[in-house]
Formats: sequence, structure tokens, C-alpha cells
Amino acid sequence: MSYPGMPAPRFIETNGIRMALYEAGPPSPQAPPLVLCHGFPEIAFSWRHQLRDLAKHGLRVIAPDMRGYGATDAPAKVEDYDMEHLTGDLVGLLDALDIEKAVFVGHDWGGLVTWRMGIMHPARVAGLIGLNTPFIPRPPVEPIALWRERLGEEMYIVHFQKPGEADAIFARSVENTMDFMMRGPMPGATPSAGFATRRDGDASVFPLVRIVDAYDPARDPRPRFLTDAEQAVFVETFKRTGFTGGINWYRNFTRNWERSAGEIDHIAVPALMIMAELDAVLSPSMADGMERYVPNLEKHLILGSGHWTQQEKPAEVTALIADWMSRTFPG
Repeated sequence: MSYPGMPAPRFIETNGIRMALYEAGPPSPQAPPLVLCHGFPEIAFSWRHQLRDLAKHGLRVIAPDMRGYGATDAPAKVEDYDMEHLTGDLVGLLDALDIEKAVFVGHDWGGLVTWRMGIMHPARVAGLIGLNTPFIPRPPVEPIALWRERLGEEMYIVHFQKPGEADAIFARSVENTMDFMMRGPMPGATPSAGFATRRDGDASVFPLVRIVDAYDPARDPRPRFLTDAEQAVFVETFKRTGFTGGINWYRNFTRNWERSAGEIDHIAVPALMIMAELDAVLSPSMADGMERYVPNLEKHLILGSGHWTQQEKPAEVTALIADWMSRTFPG
């Protein structure tokens, strides 16, 4: 499907699925191409500003609808959304486009996949850029059990483990779901410490599914950063696809944790971490100490941005990426 203001999609076969790509920039730049990986609940359209503006810097830019999203296939099996499949899709993308190495840029869940590329497929990675999402080393205990104990049954990632429930609630009113998701920070917001450990007797932390189920847009004071036409792109897309493909990524946390046992948490390639001051979920403090695992790392903080940084502060994101690319891959 075509997204307004973006190039027409190109379809490739990768890792057993048909994937939609949106490309801009010169086909043979001197710097490695950039592959822009979106998160939940997003699509390649989330990168529309960077796709257009990074190309003006002479960079080749590729934004896929990731597995389960948009015009890309959405397999039925939950296990088909584990990290091996998600990173394998990106390797297959490079193969289909005859690209040896790329710089992978990831936001939200796309950031988790991007950092894993540096561990699982380092030979195909020229550099890595995390937007909001820091590198997170493998925890010593299974993550869902940990979050259930510390954050409660209705913390959204724990709640997502229930088959079909969040999917149905989000799809009941896609307009309300996307309206809740795609807003800027609360007026007067201050930097967050991210998810806090709840106290005994407290309700679950960030019960997203229940919040969306009861959401009234008229009572939400947070500012919108999308135009009506941009909002309609997300609404129309998720009305067609539903949310199950994206939620299935979350349903593989345990599987990913089990299958990553024995891997070394070390990324050797050059990396850039762009943090958002007011992201309540992926707070800047979560990137503290990343240098231990990603020694060739540069960090920048974008002030005033919430979670959807490439859409809330597109010019700042583009400028940081373009500048880092010019210095990391000169010529």
C-alpha cells in the first residue's frame, strides 16, 4: 500500500515473507545505506520525515513495514515473531537489495531488533543507531516473570501474553487506540525514571490495555503531533491489519530470552544513542552504562520530546543522524 508523501512501495521476498519497503536517496552512496526500523504500533510511515530529509544529505534510506505490520506479511504463528525471525528479515532485506552492510536505525521495538543485529549478525552491520531504545543486556531471570512480580498482571507487556485480549480491545476502536498512542508528553511533564517497582497493594504499573479500553480523547490534555491526514494513515492501516502481528513480538520475550543464553552482550561497531527527555517508557536514564556493552558509542539528548521522537522532533533526529553519518563514514 502507498503512504501519502512517501515513495511507492517496493516488495521483496525475505526470510519466508513478502516485505514492503520504501526507499529514497541515491542507489550507490559512499556511506552505507540506512535501514529504519519502526516499533509498536507503527509502520514505515513513522519515518516519512527522515526518509525524505536524509536522502537530501545524499544518503540511501530504506524503511520497511516490519513483519506483521502494514503491507508486509503477518504470519499466523506466534513463534514466527521471535528475534531470529525479526533479525533474519533484515538480513534477507540486505540480500534482496544486494547490500553487504547497512546502518540499522531502530525506534521502540525496532530498537531492540536493531541492537540484536549487532550481536546476531555483526558481519552485516556497519553501524547502529538507537532512537529512544537503549541497548539492554540479557537479564539474569526470565523477563515476563520478573515484570509480573514487580509491575503487576496488567502491566502492558505482561497483559499482552494473554492470547487475543489486547488485540481485540485495541481493534474495538482503532481511532481511540491510535489517538491515545500518538500524543506528545503531558503538559508540564518532567523527565521520567521509566517503570518503577510497585509497592505492595499498588495497582499494576502502566496498565495500557485497560487505559485504552476506558480512553476518552476529549479528556486527554496531551498535545497531538500528527495532522488529521497523518493520523488517518495509522488508523486506516491498523483497521486493515489489526494489532496481533505487532503484539506477537511481545509474546516472544520468554522465547528470545531462552534462545539468547550464552550470547555475549558486546557490540563492536560504531553506535549512536538518541534519547528523548520526556519519554515516560524509555527514559534517558535507561541508557546509563551502555558504554560497557557498546564501547564505540556516542549519545545525544533531544529536549522536549516524548516517545515518538522521529515524528515529534523530526528535524532534530534527522540532523543528529546526518551529522553522525558524515563523521563516522566520511567521504
